[in-house]
Amino acid sequence: MDILQVLGRKDFFRPFFKDMRTWASWFTFLKTVFALPIGEEERELMRLATGLEAPPKEASREVYVIAGRRSGKSSITAVLAVYLSLFINWRPHLAPGETPLVLIVATDKEQAGIIKRYCEGILSLTPTLKAQVARVVVESITLRNGVSIVVKACNFRSLRGYTLIAAICEESAFWRYETGAANQDKEVITALRPSLATLPGSMLVSISTPYSRAGVMYEAFKNSFGRAGGPLVWKAATRTMNPTIDPQVIAQAQADDPQAAAAEWGAEFRADLSQFIEPEVIDAAVVAGRYALPYDPDRHYSGFVDVSGGRGDSFTAALSHFDKVKDKVVLDLVYERCPPFNPQAVAQEVCERLKDYKTFKAESDLYSADWASVTFKACGVELSQTAQAKSEIYLELLPLLNSGQVELLDSKRLQSQLKGLERRARSGGRDVVDSFFKGSHDDVANACAGSIVAAFKESRATHRKGRVFFPSRPPAEPSIADQRANPVPCADPKKFGPGRKEGKIFVTESPKKKSHDETVKADVSRWRKPPPFEED
Repeated sequence: MDILQVLGRKDFFRPFFKDMRTWASWFTFLKTVFALPIGEEERELMRLATGLEAPPKEASREVYVIAGRRSGKSSITAVLAVYLSLFINWRPHLAPGETPLVLIVATDKEQAGIIKRYCEGILSLTPTLKAQVARVVVESITLRNGVSIVVKACNFRSLRGYTLIAAICEESAFWRYETGAANQDKEVITALRPSLATLPGSMLVSISTPYSRAGVMYEAFKNSFGRAGGPLVWKAATRTMNPTIDPQVIAQAQADDPQAAAAEWGAEFRADLSQFIEPEVIDAAVVAGRYALPYDPDRHYSGFVDVSGGRGDSFTAALSHFDKVKDKVVLDLVYERCPPFNPQAVAQEVCERLKDYKTFKAESDLYSADWASVTFKACGVELSQTAQAKSEIYLELLPLLNSGQVELLDSKRLQSQLKGLERRARSGGRDVVDSFFKGSHDDVANACAGSIVAAFKESRATHRKGRVFFPSRPPAEPSIADQRANPVPCADPKKFGPGRKEGKIFVTESPKKKSHDETVKADVSRWRKPPPFEED
């Protein structure tokens, strides 16, 4: 019994669809997936959605569905999952004791549970289907034929070892795609494919609203859309698949944010999003085996602190210096304290780390400026707010990395966060750089970027005629012997009164200690008067 026959029977799936006409586009999709006969009117939709001139001659083993929001994706994948579980006999292909699964994989189990609940709804529609259910628990549905429908989070380590009838990848365009991610989408798909290999007719279905032009979904679209003989790629807008959606809702979304609306409702991959830094560039900047550098009195360090309140984000700090010989900015130290923590105690600890490197000034982001500056000042460190937004710091870091002018520490956390940054184009030419996923963190990357950019800027600001002068190290004052050997001309010798050598003075003591700027600009006429001496 093919899937269309099951859909039309009242004792099976027919009660799930209130109006069969509104699901016509999805029925065309199912005909294309299972290589069933397609009418002339349906061929036009098939050509538009797949880019193929002729329908496939065999059922597809891999299917990638790119569709807009509220188009019915979860409902149709639940129908597909229940059909493959109940209406195909897998027993001849199984070993004794082998349990076949339909695996629903999503970013987390709660999201995967959406399709599972649709499956429960389908199985509860008719007495015939209810009789096929043996047990329902939080994460699985076990059927009387031995097949289980199971939800899993997308962890490539925990998806191995199963025998799969189908693997349904829910909202896979939003899985982590950057190199070095804990569960990269490519690794998850790679882990699923062997589990599908032993059952003829098993199926990998990856279904999602499109997002960035990166990752498995975009690669499948780029490589397989409109090409016969490979994975089937189906791409269609919301209104194409679900004509019941109010067009005014879509029109309002397009007016508010055209780029977002094109992805959410039009099923177009976003052109305004891209990976900020190429993974190869980051890998080339990392010095393998270097986790921190010790303090060197001949170096001037620039510090940056990303302050946190101790709950959601990490409290991070970084130190960098400019190496004149290599003409590079070198990252020396990365500090991170993950929540939860006492922010007052961590601030004191960060100050001690900074003072270990004789760094008594640092910059910070805009978080709790008053509290942070007061707390750091009490610990002997002057903390000033940077005038730049986080995106501006990242944008200044990019050319330094691309030109090979940065040496990074061998920190997996730092590398992962840098590779997870995403660039978004905004109106007015101002790009926004932030973490790819909402809720993910870039605290370590932010502190390191701020420190590196500050060190580079200071190195350029202090270049004078080919020499580098660090203002935090004032030149040594001349000794008393040098001052006596080279007396300084006096601006007004008469003010010293009679009995003094006209036009000359010398200093017997160092002037009163002043700040560096005052020392550099001081007028010798303001120095302490020398004691009287006898004339020749």
